[in-house]
Amino acid sequence: MLEFMDIDDNDIKIFQSKVAENVKKVRKEKNVTQTELALTIGHKSVSTIGKIEANLDNKHYNLEQLYKISRALNVDVCEFFRDNKEG
Repeated sequence: MLEFMDIDDNDIKIFQSKVAENVKKVRKEKNVTQTELALTIGHKSVSTIGKIEANLDNKHYNLEQLYKISRALNVDVCEFFRDNKEG
């Protein structure tokens, strides 16, 4: 039987921030601008990507966005969930 996990809001925010940092890192490595990425995944403007990368307005990526971004950047979606210490 699974045990109850005490995960608080801060744990979730840290996780979401790590994912956003990883997406930003890969985006920059691929020399893709926020605007290019936003338009490629079907957003009309860059504001959502910018807010997520800046940790503003409690914005974060959903699974559909992460899937589209992984396809656009030609990386395995798992790259966005890696711990920065893993390299």
